[in-house]
Amino acid sequence: MLEACHERVQRTLALQQRLCEHLQTQGCDDSARSAAFDVLRYFDIAAPLHHEDEERHVFPALHAAKDEALLAAVAQLQADHVAMAQRWAVARSALLALSGGGITQFSAEQLAALDAFAAGYADHIRTEEEWVYPAARAAMDAGALQAMARDMRQRRGAAQ
Repeated sequence: MLEACHERVQRTLALQQRLCEHLQTQGCDDSARSAAFDVLRYFDIAAPLHHEDEERHVFPALHAAKDEALLAAVAQLQADHVAMAQRWAVARSALLALSGGGITQFSAEQLAALDAFAAGYADHIRTEEEWVYPAARAAMDAGALQAMARDMRQRRGAAQ
């Protein structure tokens, strides 16, 4: 489920990129405003839940590890979550303005904010999928994995 969230992050960031390109080539239209709204919805709702999943379940499972490099990676990922939230606040304002009709193009500053927000995910996802998630899987027993899945479904309002 965590890796599926990463796929949705990447699809939504690709939508954000296509939106920026669309504005340059086609201008602002209903399609552009709808894309901006879709990006907002994902990163306002689903992405914070995903980060919370990691903070509640994945990272704590690794705190008992004796691997200093792994613990440093976890600390970096936690710092990334803070930085991502800060970058999102800036990128979000541009997307809100576009989706609400307040602007029809992104300024150079807004484009840079959107690019910085998207760029923050590449190394973050790679570290989680290649190193941290496998280590957490190995550190968690079946009961802990089931409890994590149950908590994730519950916080999303999904059927048990």
